[in-house]
Amino acid sequence: MNLKLDHVFILVEPTAQVADRLLEHGFREGPSNTHPGQGTANRRFYFANGMLELIWVQDADEARNGPGRNLHFSERADNFTASPFGAIFVPHKDNASSDMPFPGWHYQPDYFPPPKGFHVGANSQNLREPLCFYFPFHDPGVPRPQPERNSQRITEVVISTPSTDTHGVLALVSKCDRLSIQSAREHLMEITLDHHALKHTQDFRPAMPLILHW
Repeated sequence: MNLKLDHVFILVEPTAQVADRLLEHGFREGPSNTHPGQGTANRRFYFANGMLELIWVQDADEARNGPGRNLHFSERADNFTASPFGAIFVPHKDNASSDMPFPGWHYQPDYFPPPKGFHVGANSQNLREPLCFYFPFHDPGVPRPQPERNSQRITEVVISTPSTDTHGVLALVSKCDRLSIQSAREHLMEITLDHHALKHTQDFRPAMPLILHW
């Protein structure tokens, strides 16, 4: 399949103080940034083959009226039944196909120069489903090398959602290596690092719907 998981994000409370709990467990934090026109900001944790991004709505008016308004970040943040998750994909470098891997629409953010933009899954209007982004230019802006990168590898990501797959997007992205999307009563993300080699597990609920295994 012409999809490679680049990183995942979780929509959290403003300033993402919950990120400090990751620091307490010895994980190193990378530089943060903002998303002009989208009304969001983040704190980021880089790993050997990906990233966990904790994102929040910094400017609700910009989120509702800017170029990223159809992502509904502000509405998701205000709705406890909405999915707080997103997954960003890139093509495998040995596949030059220009076809988009799932149905969707073009999003040209202010923070990327045209024509570089995201292909967003058609399920973005369904707030109960995770957002899915495809960046056809191989690199959606994650710095490499990253001096604050953690040495662990992301070996599995499981996203649970109580929604049905309304546009077929979730079924398609679930075929991507290292990612599974499953039906469940509650929104939850489980990330496994290094195949759970150290047998550590931390449940970050209720502060954020994340269980981390490493």
